[in-house]
Amino acid sequence: MIIGENVISTTGGDGDGCGNGRVMAALDTVMTAVKAKVMTTAVAVAFARATVMAIVMALAAASAIALALAFTAAATAQAQAEAELGGDLQAQILYAYQTEDTNSLASLIQNLTAQLKDDSSNASLHYHLAHAQYRMGLIAGGSRERVAEAALADCIDELKPLLQQDVKSVEALVLQSACYSALADHKKIESLVLRSRASDRLKEASDLAPRNPRVVFESAVSGLARSKPNSADHQLAFAQLQLAAQLFDASSATSIDSPGWGHAEAYLALGRELVLRGDRLGARNWIEKSLIVAPEYKAAQRQLALLAKP
Repeated sequence: MIIGENVISTTGGDGDGCGNGRVMAALDTVMTAVKAKVMTTAVAVAFARATVMAIVMALAAASAIALALAFTAAATAQAQAEAELGGDLQAQILYAYQTEDTNSLASLIQNLTAQLKDDSSNASLHYHLAHAQYRMGLIAGGSRERVAEAALADCIDELKPLLQQDVKSVEALVLQSACYSALADHKKIESLVLRSRASDRLKEASDLAPRNPRVVFESAVSGLARSKPNSADHQLAFAQLQLAAQLFDASSATSIDSPGWGHAEAYLALGRELVLRGDRLGARNWIEKSLIVAPEYKAAQRQLALLAKP
């Protein structure tokens, strides 16, 4: 500051203004530090907020993932339970058929019909009911004509909703074909129409899945039934039957997946055809194989007993 004519430096300097510059520089340094501190604090707060949000979002994502995994596990468990139930129903139907137990089959048909009243859209139940009705029709045969006709007609009708929902359902097509064909054996007047429908369904199934073992087996059975022995058509049908047995060999007879029927029947059919061709050893092998798959299969037991006779 100036008193009279003397210049007094607040910094003890030489009075040329450098002291003031140093003061201003010092102030700038202090202000920069303060601003930096403030900015550092703001950044820290922002970082903390971002970190908290990230943690919250991560926890939410983790919860969503965990929830999704839980739903997936539940859905998988339900699907497996339904598959096991389907496999169990199939096993019961086949066992009742193979042991020729019409009472058990009737009970299964009654129970499945009751279940469908509560769950009419269940395609699996419709299929199993149709399968049980088909087996009842085969067992009843000529001894209980009306029962057989009613069961086979019910089988055809039971599969119609499935085919309306999915016209490309191979398993529904081949089972309905088998029911039409079996019903034609009972209704002579309508046999031509019924066999035509059976052939149409089987062709559709064959076009969709030419190596499905049930499709090939039913094609072979149909071919053998309508062709003359030693004819070219008969030979072709026999070749199809052999192929069906090979295809069944490549698929599981005990899988919980449904449908999976036909193994024991195909092996027995091949054994019977080999008997007609004079190959008793080959016939025995296939009939015994049928009994390995289904030890209580009465038709195979009878065939093996006949083969044992001289």
